Amino acid sequence: MEYAPYGWRGKIGLIYIASAYSMEVEFANMAPKGVTTHTTRVALSEDPNNFTVDDLKGLKEDLLDATKLLAQAPLNAIAFGCTSGSFVNGANYDRELVKQMEQIAKVPCTTTATAVVEACKALQINNIAIATPYSEEVNKLAYQYFTESGLTITNITGLGIMNDYTISNLGIDSIFQMATEVNTADADAVFLSCTGLSAVPLIEVLEEDLQKPVITSNQATFWHALRISQIGSKLKNCGQLFDR
Repeated sequence: MEYAPYGWRGKIGLIYIASAYSMEVEFANMAPKGVTTHTTRVALSEDPNNFTVDDLKGLKEDLLDATKLLAQAPLNAIAFGCTSGSFVNGANYDRELVKQMEQIAKVPCTTTATAVVEACKALQINNIAIATPYSEEVNKLAYQYFTESGLTITNITGLGIMNDYTISNLGIDSIFQMATEVNTADADAVFLSCTGLSAVPLIEVLEEDLQKPVITSNQATFWHALRISQIGSKLKNCGQLFDR
């Protein structure tokens, strides 16, 4: 049992998509002793059953309002938990967004896309295969963002899903298949993109089978939030990333 005051080692702020749920659960499951997560939400779309690229590109105002609200808590760091929402406007936009969040919150901040790039740097990854649940239109923007960030994309696949509830309900077998099918021999790592995917329980198995690091959106975001909070926990069953 955790003893009060909770979060005595670190309190992570999370701004998450209103229609999703996996990220909070996976953060809680990964949390080391003394670390808590505190969440507020932003709407992905007026209709999460059919979100659009324009919805993803238009999250900034709500995100900054949520940052201001969440920053009232005594946090060590804040993360924006949405992969596509942090890459659709490009790498420069994402970096500027992090700066604006930090100006508001007065604590270190990150986004999922930023965290994935930092994870690749920590693992010394140059070539990456990316599996997503998204449409081809969104995947093209993912390709652009991660290429701008210095990575070589060896392969990128998507399931063509633009329904946030469907993404959240993807089974472990479907996620496993996404990862194994996108992998290429020249990829240094495989990245499972989307904070709606419940992929953390698969990381260890996939790393055994693929013989390379596996990064997921939720794993990378939590790892980076811990590291910018000066928490150096090396978590079990969460992938090679947590050895860094």
